[in-house]
Amino acid sequence: VQLQASGGGLVQAGGSLRLSCAASGRTFSNDHMGWFRQAPGKEREFVAAINWSGVRKYYADSVKGRFTISRDNAKNTVYLQMNSLKPEDTAVYYCAAEARGSIYEYIHWGQGTLVTVSS
Repeated sequence: VQLQASGGGLVQAGGSLRLSCAASGRTFSNDHMGWFRQAPGKEREFVAAINWSGVRKYYADSVKGRFTISRDNAKNTVYLQMNSLKPEDTAVYYCAAEARGSIYEYIHWGQGTLVTVSS
């Protein structure tokens, strides 16, 4: 099983980026998927999660109203649309799949993609 995150980069404050996470090796169409991030010197934190159908979405308070999680089960891919980016959003973003008991804990993790927001 492999989760390949992409779409990170350097953007100015107020800008937008769209992260993608493509899964291979098995389908996750029946599982929750999520995004986390880890800023320099800080612990990894939850960003967003989405249930198998895409109907239920969950967000950290810090990104609510600015970020949108979505998925395409036909492509085995989850997305994170990030708008109105702030310097404090700078972090390595990780995707995750197959929640275990909680939307904050997952079995499978991607390698991360770096997002840098300049002020």
